Amino acid sequence: MTDIINPKMLMLDGTDEILKHWQVGTNALVIDRKDISSKLHESPWPKDIPVTFRSMTKRKEIWKCWETGRPFYYVDNGYMGNLMKKKIWYRVVKNNIQHTQIRENMPPDRFNLLLQRAPYMSYVGRKNPADQNGPILLVTPSEKPCQFYKVDRDKWVKDTITELRKYTNREIVVRDKGLRPDRIKEHSVAAQCFKQSIHAVVTYQSMAALEAMHYGIPAFTMAPCCVDSVANKDIANIEKPFYPEAGVFQNLLNYLAYCQYTVQEFHAGHAYKIIEEMELYDK
Repeated sequence: MTDIINPKMLMLDGTDEILKHWQVGTNALVIDRKDISSKLHESPWPKDIPVTFRSMTKRKEIWKCWETGRPFYYVDNGYMGNLMKKKIWYRVVKNNIQHTQIRENMPPDRFNLLLQRAPYMSYVGRKNPADQNGPILLVTPSEKPCQFYKVDRDKWVKDTITELRKYTNREIVVRDKGLRPDRIKEHSVAAQCFKQSIHAVVTYQSMAALEAMHYGIPAFTMAPCCVDSVANKDIANIEKPFYPEAGVFQNLLNYLAYCQYTVQEFHAGHAYKIIEEMELYDK
């Protein structure tokens, strides 16, 4: 039963079907969002009590937590394994939006579990550069991250293309995020990379970077994201992109597999236990 006097976890939006499982597993107390985000409302909850929310639409709450130092757990789509019709995995990030600090020597058991459900996730290593004579794929940020990071999407696309043109004459294919049916199965970024022999993927901080790199295509990212340890950051290197060593990238996959969970793991409290016992968060 949830302790409404001295809760150990707070949560916004008790109607969210995914968060309902997290609430059961953590005994979280559902509160009003103004108790966290409003500048006019002093939160009645001590600032050391963490709060959970889902989606970048809670940007004001996240900004407020960063401002006040309140710990939080951010829930969103998983990093990998969701390219089929039904979502299975959801990431949980403590005090951030994506995991950006990767631990070394992570065990492969959870990634192997992922492979049982999604065999297409097997890492094939670097794609032969000779097969990547095609265009650059520019994946635009969607509305939510644009609002979160205060980015003008059209300006970002224009500025990025201008910067790319300083270093390459390759065709630049612009891809918008689109709805979920437009991003899975044969419509995925990976599928497009293979069909068009994409040379490299450039994105703001989209999961498209991880998806492309998983299939051997180098990626360039402009904002903090889960591939920071293995991605390219300098567009000046677009014609000679960096490729991580296979073992280093596989360790990233192993780590991220430990940072995403099923709703059953939420419900049983396993997800929260793994995060805290293994300290799977940026420090």
